[in-house]
Amino acid sequence: MEKEKRRIKPTHINPLELGGKLPPQARELEEAVLGAMMLEKEKITEVIEILSEDHFYVDQNKYVFKAIQEMFGDGEAIDLLTVTQKLRNTGTLELAGGSYYLAQLTNRVTSGAHVDYHARILTQKFIQRELIRVSGEISRDAFEDVTDAFKLLDESERSLYDIKNRSLKKGFSSISTLLHKAINDIQNKEKTEGGLTGIASGFTELDRITSGFQKSDLIIVAARPGMGKTAFALSIARNAAVNFSKAVAIFSLEMQDLQLVNRLISAEAEIASDRIRSASLNEEEWRRLHQRTVRLDNSKIYLDDTPQLSIFDLKAKCRRMHSQHGLDMVVIDYLQLMRADDKNINNREQEISHISRSLKSLAKELDVPVIALAQLSREVEKRQDKRPMLSDLRESGSIEQDADLVMFLYRPEYHGNSHDAEGNSLQGQCEIILAKHRHGETGAAPARFVGQYSKFEDVRDSMSNGYDNSGIMTFSSKMNEDSSGGGYSSNDSGGAMIVEDPPF
Repeated sequence: MEKEKRRIKPTHINPLELGGKLPPQARELEEAVLGAMMLEKEKITEVIEILSEDHFYVDQNKYVFKAIQEMFGDGEAIDLLTVTQKLRNTGTLELAGGSYYLAQLTNRVTSGAHVDYHARILTQKFIQRELIRVSGEISRDAFEDVTDAFKLLDESERSLYDIKNRSLKKGFSSISTLLHKAINDIQNKEKTEGGLTGIASGFTELDRITSGFQKSDLIIVAARPGMGKTAFALSIARNAAVNFSKAVAIFSLEMQDLQLVNRLISAEAEIASDRIRSASLNEEEWRRLHQRTVRLDNSKIYLDDTPQLSIFDLKAKCRRMHSQHGLDMVVIDYLQLMRADDKNINNREQEISHISRSLKSLAKELDVPVIALAQLSREVEKRQDKRPMLSDLRESGSIEQDADLVMFLYRPEYHGNSHDAEGNSLQGQCEIILAKHRHGETGAAPARFVGQYSKFEDVRDSMSNGYDNSGIMTFSSKMNEDSSGGGYSSNDSGGAMIVEDPPF
C-alpha cells in the first residue's frame, strides 16, 4: 500500500511551466469530478458533455477519465470496482495512480451536486493552459529567421479558433427543449418581414425561396462574362449592408476598389456610370450624389482588391476582420481568379476543387454565408436554350458538390433576344435561376438589370421607381421628377440619358 501511495505523488512535468510558475490547474476539482462520476452514474452524462481527457492537467486523471468515457460509450456499469478492472485490463492501472488512488478519489467527495460547475472551471483552466501553449509556440517561431511572418499569423489565428472549438463542446438536447426553442423561433420569424431566417438579398422572390442567405452556406453565383455577376453581387452586398445593417466583406480579384465604389455610387445616387467616370455632373447630380451616398458612408462594407488572392490569405483576412469588426457575409469576385497555394496540386481542376472546399470550410468556421462568383464554360453558348445548367460550371464539378446554393444569372437580351413571342420587350429582364438548393426548393426569381446604373433591382422596386418593362426610366416618370426637382433635367447634361454600360 505504501508503494501505491508513493506512486500517486505528482510526477507531471509540463513544458508550459515558465519562470517557475505552474500552468493554471485545479487538481482538487479534477479529483472531485472523477470521484463523482464513479459514485453517481447520472453525473457522468453531465461531465462528458463538457469535458474531454485533454481538460485534465494531471496525467493519471487523464487515464481515469478516458477509461470512464470508454465504458460509458460501451454501455458498461461504472463504479470504483469496474473502473479499476477496466484500467487493469488495458494495462494502465499503474499509470492512473493505482487502486489506492482510485479509492481516494471516491473518498474525497460525498456527492456530485456541483459537478457541472466544477467541470466548467476545469474548462476555464484548460483554455488558459492552451493560450499559454499557443503563445509560447508563437513566441518561439517568431524568433526563427526562416519563419514566414504571414504564415505564422494565419496559423496563430487558426490555433485560437481551435481552442474555442475544442473547449466549448455541444451536447445533445431533449426533444422537449428543442420543441420550445423551435416554437419560439417560429414566433420570432413571424415578426420578421417575409419570415427571413438568413441575410436578405433584397430580391423578394429570391428571399422567399431561400429565406435569406443562411449562415455557414457557400453560395455560388455563376454566369457567362458580361452577364452582370459583379453588379449583382454588389447589389446584394449593398442591400445587406445598407437596408439590413449587416457587415459585408467584398474581395475583388478583378476590379480595383475605387472602381467598385464608383459602381456603388452610381447605383445609389442613380447617376449614369459614364458620367461618374468622366466627372461631368451637373449641380443637381452633385447634390443627389452627396445626399444619397450618406447611407453607403454609414454602412459596414469592407473592400479588398488584392489581385490573385490565395485561399491562405483570404482566410487570414476574414478571421481578422471577423474578430475586429464582426462579419455577417463574405463576397468573392471571382472564384477562378483565386490561388490555392498548395504545391501538391498538379492541375487546375484540383486547384479549383481545393478552393471550393476551402471556401465552404471558411463559411462553417466563421458561421457566415460566403458568396463566390464563378464563370461558366462556353458550352452554354452552343445550345439553343442558353439557360445555364449545373454541368456548365467551369473547370470543376466540386463547385457543384461543395455549394449549398448555386444561382445562375440569365438575361435574354444578352443573347440577342430583345422581345418575347408576344412582342413584349425583354430588355433589362433577368432570371435568377436556383439550380441547386440544399435547404429547399429550386426555381427562378425575377430581377431587373438597370444598365445605366450597373445595378440589379427587385422587380417591385423597379416598377415603383418608374421603370417600364424594359428596365428604362419612362418618359412620364422622368417628367414627374423634373417637375418635382427630383434631379433629372432636360438639358444635355441631364440624368435621363440612357447609357448601357457593359456589365461585368
